[in-house]
Amino acid sequence: MSEGIGARVTRKEDKRFITGHGRYTDDIVEQNQTYAAFVRSPHAHAEILSIDRDAAKAMPGVIDVLDGKQLTGDGIGNIICGWTVNSKDGTPMAMGAWSALATQYVRYVGDAVVIVVAETQDQAREAAEAVVIDYKELPAVVSAVEALQDGAPQLHPEAPNNQIFDWEIGDEAPTDEAIAGAAHVVEMDFTNNRLSPNPMEPRSAIATYNAIEEHYTLYTTSQNPHVARLILSAFYQVAPEHKLRVIAPDVGGGFGSKIYVYPEEIACLWASMKTNGSVKWTSDRTEAFLTDAHGRDHVSTAKIGFDKDYKIVGLKVDTIANLGAYMSLFSSATPTYLYATLLSGQYNIANIHANVCTVYTNTVPVDAYRGAGRPEASFLIERLIETSARQLGISPVELRRKNFVTEFPHQTPVIMAYDTGDFEAHLSDAMKAADWDGIAARKAEAESRGKLRGIGMSCYIEACGIAPSAAVGSLGAGVGLWESAEVRVNPVGTIEILTGSHSHGQGHETTFAQLVCDRFGLPIDNVQVIHGDTDKVQFGMGTYGSRSGAVGMSAIAKALDKVEAKAKKIAAHLMEADEGDIVIENGEVKVAGTDKVLGWHEVCLAAYMAHNLPEGMEPGLKEGAFYDPANFTFPSGTYICEVEVDPETGTTDIVQFTAVDDFGVIINPMIVEGQVHGGLAQGIGQAMLEHAIYDDNGQLLTASYMDYCMPRADNLPSFTIGHTTTACPSNPLGIKGCGEAGAIGSPPAIINAITDAIGNNNLSMPATPQKVWAAYNAASTKQAAE
Repeated sequence: MSEGIGARVTRKEDKRFITGHGRYTDDIVEQNQTYAAFVRSPHAHAEILSIDRDAAKAMPGVIDVLDGKQLTGDGIGNIICGWTVNSKDGTPMAMGAWSALATQYVRYVGDAVVIVVAETQDQAREAAEAVVIDYKELPAVVSAVEALQDGAPQLHPEAPNNQIFDWEIGDEAPTDEAIAGAAHVVEMDFTNNRLSPNPMEPRSAIATYNAIEEHYTLYTTSQNPHVARLILSAFYQVAPEHKLRVIAPDVGGGFGSKIYVYPEEIACLWASMKTNGSVKWTSDRTEAFLTDAHGRDHVSTAKIGFDKDYKIVGLKVDTIANLGAYMSLFSSATPTYLYATLLSGQYNIANIHANVCTVYTNTVPVDAYRGAGRPEASFLIERLIETSARQLGISPVELRRKNFVTEFPHQTPVIMAYDTGDFEAHLSDAMKAADWDGIAARKAEAESRGKLRGIGMSCYIEACGIAPSAAVGSLGAGVGLWESAEVRVNPVGTIEILTGSHSHGQGHETTFAQLVCDRFGLPIDNVQVIHGDTDKVQFGMGTYGSRSGAVGMSAIAKALDKVEAKAKKIAAHLMEADEGDIVIENGEVKVAGTDKVLGWHEVCLAAYMAHNLPEGMEPGLKEGAFYDPANFTFPSGTYICEVEVDPETGTTDIVQFTAVDDFGVIINPMIVEGQVHGGLAQGIGQAMLEHAIYDDNGQLLTASYMDYCMPRADNLPSFTIGHTTTACPSNPLGIKGCGEAGAIGSPPAIINAITDAIGNNNLSMPATPQKVWAAYNAASTKQAAE
């Protein structure tokens, strides 16, 4: 059976995961292991007047109790945002100071103030409770809209009125003119609800200092260990880069929340030096709710204009984005270049203008969460299109078809240049799979049972791969966004792939190996994928933005090209043939049209024996490559959701969900389907269940699973999954990316379906039974009055 590209190969890594043999950060115990606990602010906004550490220091097992003034006194730098975005008037973004341990002010509940190091975890936690901190509580603000108002509490002196930047994209005057002259105009308000990422494995760190070698080792739950090492060294001055090893072993999910370097990693590294040992910290679930970067939290108004033939003439969007108490690593890019650049959706819109104002509030920092800006854009445009169709009295399918981009490449007015796609193909396939035309009969049947049936669709597009380094650099990115790979062929013919990408649930150990199998015809068990260790793997940029396939695997493909070329040279020399006649397949190296053949292992052994190599050739068979993408990739798809609502209670059941995606070339359909299923589950969570809520005093009301509602098995239907394919022209494999699509396309499809069922377009996420019931009754009351 083929194990190459397109094969449904069982994931290699699952054997250790499902048998309990995964090796996560918290599983690791270093020699003379000590443990850390953090004293965190109970206030959303306060001044630190004094810290009394004496009682905690005197407790059994306590090794040290350290605070922010000690940390900054040792030269440890502030946490940074790695993407510069300026206001439309050229004013630099207002990045407030964020110390890993607060020194003078705390700005959200959970802000770290003191680190306690003890011989056991219980001792550290007990001592943390003995630290006495005197605070002067200050007024707090949690709403981004309210934070901009005169008289609102001010978080950072660098940011008057709490505004970080006021940014725009597109051309405002032509957009205003187009909408003013439109035959039809539709306006809507949107709230994109704040979410907590909730990866299965909470964050963890083990920092070890070797005083003899002045060397640090950090085990951490990171999606990009090399970038973490760079930032810890160059910006936070924790350790010289060559004296710091960062290892991200098995990581149990990330969804973006493990891209960043958090205060805890910095503090643990510093504390390991102060205590001359190994310091371990693992978050509990409440700490995760309080301190992991949240996602979304936009408030937007949008206006769209159509001509008399229902062609879109202009789109104008105004968004206020809540970035929390501090700027996190990608926080500036998420509501700007990852959001507003996708507002064109799948549609040919000549005029678009978006204004984004980012704001500090007394909440946990907000950054990229699965989809990162793309879900916010898709929700806005797809809700707007669906609502427009209803208000204009036209089929939502017809309105979409009238406005689809049909010729490629297509340049949008908001930077993106769509390289390829076939939006009609996945729309048609999804409608057929969902029996779109049969909905009337199903609505009637549901009505006979006292239920309300509704159907809605979403046609999403996203940008993945995070584009050429030069392009993102010109837009403010602090690093290049290429990827690296090294292919090591051993003398016996087995292969090791060293990749700068990082796997935390994506199945890289399988799909990356399939690429090698496809190239050389080797058994998949002959290929090992190595990642996550800065001492073993060359510098790489990590995994986020659905980039591992399009960028990471393209780097591997380039390295494989070099290995293949050298292997063919060796084989041609050994078999006295022309290099152009050499074919590698099924683990053999052959001369085409003859019976001359060598085993793959024989050619590899010859490369290392070096007894008979072409003149001037170096021994060995190992090659590396860096790949910088030529463009973003643009996955797209059509999602159709069908729901049934109980009008008496507002309870909503998803009775059918169809997802048809264009991911370009698919390496492993089974793994891709799993990624889509996971994304759909998270999208359903956002649309119907999840919401991180703060009270007016800045206390997080949803800091446990008692209050934060996660999707469960009975909230999810059986999904119907399909694919269309237009190969991506900008990378050698034709891959577009699949990891975030489900979370991007599903929320608007679900809300479109529910609003269709209840006859009220005014419904915000999450669509809880209470909200659905209220919206239905409001629509019924209005209809009765009319």
